[in-house]
Amino acid sequence: MPKARLKRSRSAQDHISGDQIPGGRTSAPRQTTLGMDCCHDSVQRAAADPWAYENKAAANGYMTIAGIDEAGRGPLAGPVVSAAVVLPRTFSNAGVTDSKKLSPARRRKLYDVIYVHAVAIGIGIVDAVEIDRINILQASLLSMAIATRNLDPSPDCLLIDGTFPIPLPTYQKTIPKGDALSISISAASIVAKVTRDRMMDCYDVYYPQYGFTSHKGYPTKAHREAIQKFGDCPIHRRSFKGVREYVQPSNKMQLPLRTAHAESKTKIR
Repeated sequence: MPKARLKRSRSAQDHISGDQIPGGRTSAPRQTTLGMDCCHDSVQRAAADPWAYENKAAANGYMTIAGIDEAGRGPLAGPVVSAAVVLPRTFSNAGVTDSKKLSPARRRKLYDVIYVHAVAIGIGIVDAVEIDRINILQASLLSMAIATRNLDPSPDCLLIDGTFPIPLPTYQKTIPKGDALSISISAASIVAKVTRDRMMDCYDVYYPQYGFTSHKGYPTKAHREAIQKFGDCPIHRRSFKGVREYVQPSNKMQLPLRTAHAESKTKIR
């Protein structure tokens, strides 16, 4: 069973600007051509074969291929969480698909399966304070980079959901709607979503007035009404519309220390 390596974000800008190389220059993300350009035929092939991108990368000589996805770009509260997953070639992909297409119970079951069989899993977390500081897009890319750096063994090819490369020099392929086209990205989407959901369940213990367990921080009617009534809390994204109008200076405090009661209810499996 792989050990998921988890690291929270740092404020240092070097995480988001790329690795430094001799001479003070910054290395840029390198995208490789895997022969899977985003055309109609290739998307159809990938949809029919969830291993299509992984197989093409392997045919091009890459040995450790990681799928990367994030969860939590849209919420008004909580962190953005990314996962990077390296699957063995023997992995059975029955049921593994875009996490948004799965029920919470099915996601949790597949999460356990992925953790049992994956070669490596890395988690990256960027909190609301950093999201407000650098914006949600940069925070998402940062969390993906952190998740990738937490993989052991390190990957030599990255398959990334979306259209933006991450700030690492590793060869990478961006895949729009990749969470439904690549088995590795699908697995990463499940791990990221379940990890974030469990974090929001923990936050619900500290801030029960917002109902985080039910909506996970997304802008539901109930969540918006709670913000209007109680103002923001320390995990709200103060730069987001729907929160910034109700920011209360008195709420700008550190997260509360865990009590014994809260500790017993906030263990993330």
